[in-house]
Amino acid sequence: MFRKVIPVSTSHEGEIIDLTPAVAGVIRESAVQEGLVHLFVQHSTAALTTIEYEPGVLADLARALSVLAPDNQEYAHNTKWGDGNGRSHVKAALVGPSLTIPVAGGKPCCGTWQQIVLLELDVNAGRERSVICTVWGDK
Repeated sequence: MFRKVIPVSTSHEGEIIDLTPAVAGVIRESAVQEGLVHLFVQHSTAALTTIEYEPGVLADLARALSVLAPDNQEYAHNTKWGDGNGRSHVKAALVGPSLTIPVAGGKPCCGTWQQIVLLELDVNAGRERSVICTVWGDK
């Protein structure tokens, strides 16, 4: 098993960062040829998923998340903590903090139009995020 943290700097709410090259680099460094790569973001206002990294679908995803957790709603978290990011926590919980992808030929088995992305969902963005990348399998 091989583990490495991928550091990610974000600048604003709604930012979607393509992690595919970084994940591929960790897999290469691990020397695993056949196995799995697991990713986990250590933050409750960021999430991981796969998507086609294309401006139209990225905008569609942002719009869909804003429908599920609208900006103009009252959130109990905001009342308790006063930081205004209740919607950020809800969006992150809906998408999820982790992702597991098969590895074949020393590469992540992503589809032609599929990239691994981190979603920055915190209204108080401008954050340093940590994505734990664990690779295991046969070398």
